[in-house]
Amino acid sequence: MRIQWLIAALLACSNVSGGAFAQQTADSVAPEAATDTGTIDEATGLSATIAASLEAKEQGLPVTSQNWMIAVANPLAAEAGADILRAGGTAADAMVAVQSVLGLVEPQSSGLGGGAFLVWYDAATKELTTLDGRETAPLAATPQLFQDDDGEPLGFFDAVVGGRSVGTPGTPALMGEAWQRWGRLPWRWLFGHAITHAGQGFTVSPRLAGSIEYDAERLAIHPTTADYFLPGGVALKAGDQLRNREYANTLRALASLGPDGFYTGPIARDIVQEVQNAPGNPGVLSEIDLAIYSVRARDPVCVAYRAYDVCGMGPPSSGALTVGQILGQLNHFDLGDLGPDSATAWRLIGDASRLAFADRGRYMADSDFVPMPTKGLVDPDYLEARAELLQGDVALQEVTPGSPEFDHALNWADDASIELPSTSHISIVDGFGNVLSMTTTVENAFGSRLMVRGFLLNNELTDFSFRTHRNGVPIANRLEPGKRPRSSMSPTIVMQDGAPVLAIGSPGGSRIIGYVASAIIAWADWGMDVQQAVSMGHAVNRFGTYDLESESDAEGLALELEAMGFEVKIRDLNSGLHAIAITPDGLFGGADPRREGIAIGE
Repeated sequence: MRIQWLIAALLACSNVSGGAFAQQTADSVAPEAATDTGTIDEATGLSATIAASLEAKEQGLPVTSQNWMIAVANPLAAEAGADILRAGGTAADAMVAVQSVLGLVEPQSSGLGGGAFLVWYDAATKELTTLDGRETAPLAATPQLFQDDDGEPLGFFDAVVGGRSVGTPGTPALMGEAWQRWGRLPWRWLFGHAITHAGQGFTVSPRLAGSIEYDAERLAIHPTTADYFLPGGVALKAGDQLRNREYANTLRALASLGPDGFYTGPIARDIVQEVQNAPGNPGVLSEIDLAIYSVRARDPVCVAYRAYDVCGMGPPSSGALTVGQILGQLNHFDLGDLGPDSATAWRLIGDASRLAFADRGRYMADSDFVPMPTKGLVDPDYLEARAELLQGDVALQEVTPGSPEFDHALNWADDASIELPSTSHISIVDGFGNVLSMTTTVENAFGSRLMVRGFLLNNELTDFSFRTHRNGVPIANRLEPGKRPRSSMSPTIVMQDGAPVLAIGSPGGSRIIGYVASAIIAWADWGMDVQQAVSMGHAVNRFGTYDLESESDAEGLALELEAMGFEVKIRDLNSGLHAIAITPDGLFGGADPRREGIAIGE
């Protein structure tokens, strides 16, 4: 156990007073700029374990271990989580440490000002639990929040930048809820790495630098944000040393007071003041919204695929339902025999995805506010009927929502939301056999671009449909006070015979669903190891256009898919898959080569 940093963590917290822990065809823009992942050299001081993991990733090999494994989006975050696991912590303990560091070193993707979904397998009880830490709409928000005076939708970034788009953050509450349920180490211990890096400084990575350069114009709008990311009017560069003492102080308060220190008191007041006084685009978030926020435990959604049960987060996430619909349809076809280079296999995958996205756009939203045919959407008979539409040799000319079994007689219009989230995924297996899969986000890159107390606030409300109705018919994912916007985040645990065999998830906007589904197919049908599965070239079809990843093997499918009737576009596809396979021979971890993440284990 690294007792030095544990002592440092306690000392870092000691000066804080307080008690104990009390669907969219227009969706063509990448959620984050495709930036150089670069390399991380010896100057960062990373451990030999980290260096070995980076080398394995460079060689396209999975990382192997016998006791525990972690796969996350940044080496500093991985190191923080690994030290917690070495100290005897659980995956929940490690997640708190990882998320605290990610909010510092990868603020464009996630942080305390955002939200998350978590899927947990408990080794002691053999049960799956899913926790909903999604942001909520303020009580003062109206369905017309993102419409102009004529009732027309605002431009996306006109809605995003400023206070209007900010929902009640859920990530700190989720961190606390997971720790209360499954943590073993003292809460205060979990923030040591993040406090140290924030106070002493860390090296700006190539990806963070590229994201700042790409978004510099919007980051410059609000002075606090500009001073941090664009000091002296100049964008931070890779290799720069960056300190965030305000974030260190926020973490000290969180470490001492628990989530109550975030949702009430000075931090909550500062969040509300920043949102309500944002120049040109103020929001309506209030202290009451923060004070009443709660994490929701939801029923997991599981769908049979081959010999497995693929399980994930239900509404307000569309992830598990849509991934499940894709795989449930494809269960009726022998993709293994076709192989990953077969255009026929990708025709089936692409059209199954289009059918699933049609249902997603019609039916999926926060089930606390709108009745949803959740069981009907993944009913085996319904998916078999949808799979019959895939018979043939060419692309489907027309795709429409189906009619799943529904215990309510309701009529929903197709959705009109644009989902461009900037997101991160965490997969952890601890030494006790617990498994965590968590996807975490601030929505668009750098969220609302509002920064308070050293962290960015989300723009999650723009995941709602800007329109409330189509031709007089209400849209399920319209904005309503207290509602949680629909998400595509797809944290997934794959089970076999009641035991976990794979933890996986990804960032990437609504393409998350395709990234996760195709990686599971690569692993389950095509025999790829987890590193091969997360590295495979992407081919994603949501609304008709087949996006093929540039400079990958997927480009070779273009001519055959076009001959089948698909419109094809070659483009950068910016996933961030992190996966861990749990096998009788040990743990195998894979990290997406498109980002800076790594897998490490012992």
